[in-house]
Amino acid sequence: MNKTAIVFMADGMEMCECLITVDILRRAKVNVITASVMGRKEVRSSHQVIIYADVLAEEVDFDKADIIILPGGRAGTENLAESDIVQLQCRAFARTDGKYLAAICAAPSVPAALGILDGKKATCHPDFEEKVLAGSSINDMDVNSDGKLDIVPLVDLTHDSVTADGNIITGQGLGATMDFALYIAEILTGKDTADAIASSVCYRYR
Repeated sequence: MNKTAIVFMADGMEMCECLITVDILRRAKVNVITASVMGRKEVRSSHQVIIYADVLAEEVDFDKADIIILPGGRAGTENLAESDIVQLQCRAFARTDGKYLAAICAAPSVPAALGILDGKKATCHPDFEEKVLAGSSINDMDVNSDGKLDIVPLVDLTHDSVTADGNIITGQGLGATMDFALYIAEILTGKDTADAIASSVCYRYR
């Protein structure tokens, strides 16, 4: 049976992080469902490109999904973080054996704030390192005289393109999207499939 991936979409998301991941996973024969958290299928990306999601997030049967994926983008991540469905499913997938949670760029800050990354290795966009490092304590942090957060790190930040710890997969940013997508394809369908896809698109995958 083919695996199923739910890719959340929100206004302000980084379009390439979303659609490259969708493209690679569909090449791997994964059943990919794009789900808007905006209450409408029309989503406007960070660079004002209009994209139509397959469904609304409210319509998804998450019990049948193997992975949820959160694309980045500053405004998109803020919209994801405000979604009750995203919060609920991040918690559910993180604690369920056999299911995966993946986030890239700014989006790892969403599971981080929920405490899901506490004590784990993760990567993210450099602009969001403080939020990810702070993990579940982000809302309790004070700003020092330099305008920086005073942080006792709860997350082990790797600075790698892609980091996996248990069933949590994180990607650093747009430039890491191919590795991020291919790694998810490898997890869901096997390395031979991921290697074949990488070769077919002339990409050197690890």
